[in-house]
Amino acid sequence: MAQEVLFHVKDCSLVSISLGVKAYVLAELLDHVREVEEGCIYHHFWARQLRPSFDHPEFHNDFAAWVHRELHDYVLAERLNLIAPHEFENLEELREELINVLEERFDEHADLPWRKADKPFYFVKSQIVVFDTGRRISHPKKVAEVLPGFSQGSIFYHFIDARRRTENGVDDFRAWLSAFGEEYEKLSAKLASIDPYFFTLTEIREQLLNVFKNFFGAQHE
Repeated sequence: MAQEVLFHVKDCSLVSISLGVKAYVLAELLDHVREVEEGCIYHHFWARQLRPSFDHPEFHNDFAAWVHRELHDYVLAERLNLIAPHEFENLEELREELINVLEERFDEHADLPWRKADKPFYFVKSQIVVFDTGRRISHPKKVAEVLPGFSQGSIFYHFIDARRRTENGVDDFRAWLSAFGEEYEKLSAKLASIDPYFFTLTEIREQLLNVFKNFFGAQHE
């Protein structure tokens, strides 16, 4: 029966692995972006979520932060910062958008591709390590009881990284709710409205908690 489908709560961490590739100028950066493996693109857009940084915290990806800090091109930094990776079907489409943004700025500023940074951009990829917490959720109405105990790694794994794993590219909560039929379509729609990229993992956890509390609270009004 659908009601017996359990949600297995997992935790994770990201292990950073250097590729031994670096760039001092944007022309080099662009060349490497064209060729590096997908895991590297994933790392530089998503890993900051699990690697809180006080270095330019207003920037959401490593490319934007480096351009701002080392090359001082605030126009390009802002354009890179506005790229929302979850809006693309896959990492190759995300890579193409990154390339397009760089090339567009090159056309506007001929000298920019060769402006040299004091510190290079180091290309890194991520390997995810997953842990089973042993916790299980038997029914959607129980989620609000368990969510406050979710670590940032659990939020990252189930709400962000899940989009690479699930058949329809959704988070694990929505994938799980689909097993209960149409009963929770409105709840799933509320979850879909939560931005996975421009909020911190702590903020995402609070929003998830509010969505589940409000949904089941409304059912009893």
